[in-house]
Amino acid sequence: MYKILLTALLFGLKLNPALAQNDWTLKTEKEGIKIYTRQASDSKVKAIKVEADFNVSASQMVALLMDVKTSPDWVYHVKSAILVKQVSPSELYYYSEVNLPWPATNRDFVAHLTVTQNPDTKVVTIDAPAVTGLVAVKEGVVRVTDSKGKWIITPLGTDQIKVEYTIHVDPAGSLPSWMVNMFATEGPLKIFKNMRLQLQKRAYKNIELAFVEN
Repeated sequence: MYKILLTALLFGLKLNPALAQNDWTLKTEKEGIKIYTRQASDSKVKAIKVEADFNVSASQMVALLMDVKTSPDWVYHVKSAILVKQVSPSELYYYSEVNLPWPATNRDFVAHLTVTQNPDTKVVTIDAPAVTGLVAVKEGVVRVTDSKGKWIITPLGTDQIKVEYTIHVDPAGSLPSWMVNMFATEGPLKIFKNMRLQLQKRAYKNIELAFVEN
């Protein structure tokens, strides 16, 4: 059950520099999706990296990741996702609650999501540190404040991209880290499979974003 938390706290949250001290180890490779883990020097919970190619444009992928209201449709065990503040088309704050089965307690978090693009390479980076103060803490729900990761979207050709997602989460509360680590690969695999299905929907077809150059 504890795989749910680590994988549902999605959406790029800035990569912890401490992770760079260890090499990634390939744990799973299925259907073109590669999942790696590595130990962070300052945590018992392992970091995760997921890599996969998609036959879509960078704009399509960014549109999906910024469309936070639809994340319960494809992010593993997300109970709710609510837009808190839209700063600009490329920047927003959102709140999400992760539904964990008994006896675990639900987790929630608030993230500040920002999109940038390298003008030379056209590589898109989406990151979003967890933030505090925008949404009141709920009774009976554990607030996650330390979640760090990053989406990197690299163009490969016309309507072809490589996606790399890296995350390290401190789930807070009493969840044992060895249980989180044990199930760290199954959830990301399901999320990336669901992303491929979600991107086939009409809402993301032929979409173009003013702040992303394909």
